[in-house]
Amino acid sequence: MIPALRPLWTAPRAPGAPARVWRDWVLVGLLVPTAVLEAVLRPDVLWRPLALAVTLLIVVSLLWRRTHPLAAVAGVFGTLAVVDVVVLVSGAGELALYTSVCVLLLPYALCRWGSGREVMLGLPLVVVSAALGIAGTYTGVPDAILELLFVLSPGAIGAGVRAGAGSRLREREQVRVREREQLARELHDTVAHHVSAIAVRAQAGRVVAAVDPVAAVDALRVIEAEASRALTEMRLMVGALRDDGAADLTPQRGVADIERLARAVSGPPRVEVELSGDLDDLRPAVGAALYRLAQESVTNAVRHARHASQVTVRVAADDERVRLTVADDGELQGRGATGYGIVGMTERATLLGGTLDAGPGPDRGWTVAAVLPRAGAAA
Repeated sequence: MIPALRPLWTAPRAPGAPARVWRDWVLVGLLVPTAVLEAVLRPDVLWRPLALAVTLLIVVSLLWRRTHPLAAVAGVFGTLAVVDVVVLVSGAGELALYTSVCVLLLPYALCRWGSGREVMLGLPLVVVSAALGIAGTYTGVPDAILELLFVLSPGAIGAGVRAGAGSRLREREQVRVREREQLARELHDTVAHHVSAIAVRAQAGRVVAAVDPVAAVDALRVIEAEASRALTEMRLMVGALRDDGAADLTPQRGVADIERLARAVSGPPRVEVELSGDLDDLRPAVGAALYRLAQESVTNAVRHARHASQVTVRVAADDERVRLTVADDGELQGRGATGYGIVGMTERATLLGGTLDAGPGPDRGWTVAAVLPRAGAAA
């Protein structure tokens, strides 16, 4: 195998290849009567029944262009090759309806959604069929080259769209990985604090246990050993997740820091914080997540909310969950919920067993709403 072709040959099907969608049915529903009317009304159509049958085959195959691109390409371009040979031998001239131009969607679909092997197998069929069709109406080398490039250009476009989609998917995955690493650091800091306290208490217990039964001393020794081992393993695990291997010694942020975050924004817009409910006994991981979500949302509002005068941050807690809402009163022009910041925030909320929604506010501006369980995902 040629080394340069190996990545394409072994490439899997493009990620996110969709199933048959309603737009395909609408397209086919419009093209079928168009082909029939053209076959009936055009006086210059040669071999009218055959031309209509081939065109309908092309149109119907569009229903499978996403899910089975190679099968659609093989069926259509194989049939076209046979018809082109018959036309070439008989000298009948061009045999096609204008509606059959929709066949150009198949090379696009092959390179957009097909696997590497399907692309390698399907493109030669397209080239052979196109060459036979060009031979039947040959007018010179320049025209033949232009016609062949015209047939293959949708495939190039499909390959470009596929590459762009794959790049965006990789970037989104990198955002998720970074968010998981950040959450792992915060979980590590929380667990390390409690496990360190257990180890200290166990050591103190060994000192005062001289007057107690031997079993108490043994139990304290086990507690100390298990706590120290858990702390070591946790540090090793998080150290493997960190790119630089360095420990982050910055104190973990929480709900109380959201007010300081608001004061740090000089504005405009003005940032106001409203806290309600019992926010004192939240798990550290939940408190840190609320702070990070508020920080990202406020940063996005300050950067992207055009003509915004105020950003409101509300944190409300009840017995089971905490709800965070960040809303601004800016304009919506040029804003959307597809940025990688939203992806990271959604990933963080999901890992803790919560949800996050972002979109236009009821009146104006942008609203981010997150709901997290008080005890986190482990509860």
